[in-house]
Amino acid sequence: MSPPDTRPLADQLEDLLPQTQCTKCGYPACRPYAEAMAEGRAEHNQCPPGGSEGVARLARLLGKPVIPINPDNGIVRARPVALIDEQLCIGCTLCIQACPVDAIVGAAKQMHTVVTELCTGCDLCVAPCPVDCIAMVEVTPGKTGWDAWSQQQADAARERHDFRTLRLQREKEENDARLAAKAAAKLQAMQDEPALSEEEKTEQARKKAIIQAAIERARLKKEQAEQDKKGKQ
Repeated sequence: MSPPDTRPLADQLEDLLPQTQCTKCGYPACRPYAEAMAEGRAEHNQCPPGGSEGVARLARLLGKPVIPINPDNGIVRARPVALIDEQLCIGCTLCIQACPVDAIVGAAKQMHTVVTELCTGCDLCVAPCPVDCIAMVEVTPGKTGWDAWSQQQADAARERHDFRTLRLQREKEENDARLAAKAAAKLQAMQDEPALSEEEKTEQARKKAIIQAAIERARLKKEQAEQDKKGKQ
């Protein structure tokens, strides 16, 4: 007999989700949905990719009855993957930005391609495409939910999603740091300028105030990001 799972309920619920990160549940990713269920803010039938088996898994853990998928969250269907029409693709990168698991590769103004093995079928790349060149193609006809998706695939998708989230956060922090350094350098250059007229001094003071305010906002953002990291540890 295996020992009882003593982890937080949200962690246990997250393990039971298919990790498609599709947002159909009404939350921005699988983890927030798991947290909402754990806190009683969401029902356990809001994940169409998990299908009826997914609802049953969540119900067992929560001690609740098995109920149908809420139609407001979508329908249970065979698992699809995205397919890009390479003749129509203009290389705008919007689909790459929308993909929650980095399953689309390409570069600006270059053709994009979906790595089929990594695609979770979330549909999030379809709407942003300005030339409507992305189609969702069924790859598990007759199989839905966990019959069409393995635990190994779910674990891999979660890992890619978490890595992408960390990467985007790091890129944002690096960009904020660059902007702060640029603002500080500009402020120093203004301070090193030769004597100015009263009108020029007034304008310079206004610009300094704007730059200093921007630097302070960047500092507060950095502090908040550090506090958030500590809170998650």
